[in-house]
Amino acid sequence: MSAKRPRREFLKQLPVTMAAGLAVPTLVDGQPSGGPITAEDLDAAQRVSGLALPADERLQAQVLVNRNRDAIEAIRAVPLRPEVEPAFSFRPPRPAVATPAAPSAPSAPGTSAPGTSAPRHFGTPAPPAALVRPARLEDLAFAPVTTLSSLLHGRQITSVELTRMYLDRLTRHDARLHTVVTRTDALALAQATEADRELASGRSRGPLHGVPYGIKDLFATAGIPTTWGAQPYADQVFDYDATTVVKLREAGAVLVAKLSTGELAIGDLWFRARTRNPWDPERGANGSSAGPAAATAAGLVGFAVGTETGGSIVSPAATCGVVGLRPTYGRSSRYGCMTLRWTLDKVGPLTRSVQDAALVLDAIHGPDGKDETVPPGVPFDWDRGGDVGGLRIGYIDRELGTLPDAATAEEREQFFARKPLYDAALQIYRDRGATLVPVTLPDLPAAAVYALLNAEAGAMFDELLREGRINQLADKSPNGRANQLRATRFIPAVDYIRAQRVRTLLVQQTNALFDNVDVFLSPSASASMSLTNLTGHPAAVVPAGFVDGLPIALMITGRLWDEATVCRVAQAFESATDWHTRHPAL
Repeated sequence: MSAKRPRREFLKQLPVTMAAGLAVPTLVDGQPSGGPITAEDLDAAQRVSGLALPADERLQAQVLVNRNRDAIEAIRAVPLRPEVEPAFSFRPPRPAVATPAAPSAPSAPGTSAPGTSAPRHFGTPAPPAALVRPARLEDLAFAPVTTLSSLLHGRQITSVELTRMYLDRLTRHDARLHTVVTRTDALALAQATEADRELASGRSRGPLHGVPYGIKDLFATAGIPTTWGAQPYADQVFDYDATTVVKLREAGAVLVAKLSTGELAIGDLWFRARTRNPWDPERGANGSSAGPAAATAAGLVGFAVGTETGGSIVSPAATCGVVGLRPTYGRSSRYGCMTLRWTLDKVGPLTRSVQDAALVLDAIHGPDGKDETVPPGVPFDWDRGGDVGGLRIGYIDRELGTLPDAATAEEREQFFARKPLYDAALQIYRDRGATLVPVTLPDLPAAAVYALLNAEAGAMFDELLREGRINQLADKSPNGRANQLRATRFIPAVDYIRAQRVRTLLVQQTNALFDNVDVFLSPSASASMSLTNLTGHPAAVVPAGFVDGLPIALMITGRLWDEATVCRVAQAFESATDWHTRHPAL
């Protein structure tokens, strides 16, 4: 039976640690923790912290450590909802000059959450005369949003027809791919009917109007389960929509399914199945936005929306051969979306073309009055062009150019299998007038910083661990989410804060890298992925070829808040190749 959560208890998915005015005792592996902390306890604990205090100093500290333990228990007794962020937070540097946001027309009553505004979209769909309805509607299954939009606005197809086509494909193909957690057929057909009525009356909400889409099952959807891919939350239902869902509804898009996420936003394994790669269903789709990536690649939705904390858009998009756009941290609101790490989570699109990704980002970005990390007055302006003449395009030499001397046999094999494709990509940019510049990443331990920031995930799912419900998670492996959350209990607070200080250096040094280049290129499986997730820089991945029948991707990373140049460079590559037009034979 689903438990409905009222709006006033926004995202109150974790059990409260107070009952009838009494504190619930802290549990360890389902059992109450016991007794005062002893000197022997401190001896063992300091090994986790990497300290070596002598016995007399441990005895002196023992009294205060127990006092701190009392303080910890008092804090644990305070109910905390996930939208309550830590008192310090991450704010990437913003442009020195920001253009004030233009006021938007108010939405119809009841269509917007407070603080949201009607979507602003650049351009209009291509002239209807440029496209003709195919004889078989399913031939549009892999069409980009721009094509679908033109046909919808030209009244050559209806949104209801398109929605039924995608729902039918979900019925036929999802049993093999496992991309769907919850279908939303009734809602989708109601939204499609309304889109057709509005388009027939001459009202356009923009290029996404009437286009069916799917969203990662981390986003709250009123009255529809939001499971976070994890068994402990399989019956979770909210009574409001996340900001991204609201903005896409205002843009006229049609929600056909809640798409799979690896449990609590890790990997491609969730509580029912592992999401599969449409190019080879024997393989996983790789990354927690696995459902959005696989469904888009398989032509089961027109586009999809996912999230990224450490590669969850980039990795599955690359694996499944679609475009993924990870925006600057703070570009799109996370309100109503499951928190994994407050200072790292980002919302972005997965699509079949660069232009589609830009259109979706344009619809969902901007402040909503709820997520304070999203600043006003930072526009996303892209002219749809792909001219890179005069741009300085960096590339990570040790990943795209020169094989490191210490490479393993497997790394050498992978490098030489991919090198011809990446060499061809670099040549495309040279031929179009860009200057190619080798770059080196900052010499700081970004992976170590990222690992210690997992303390935020531990704080988010504190009660899940202490109550023992963590053992309901499907992945029992050492690197699974359950074991990651266990390990977070042994990250010292001092070292978490020190990692955040090193992160400040990473932001400064990465910004300095862009003094010499406008963007830089890398493989999708790049050391820069963890780095730029920490620094908040935007990146896009585009299909760049195939190795052993599976897609590989090129990643383009840009300056903070400059998704426009990232899209410009990605569009230049896409327009010179046909990799994005190839689709799996299901």
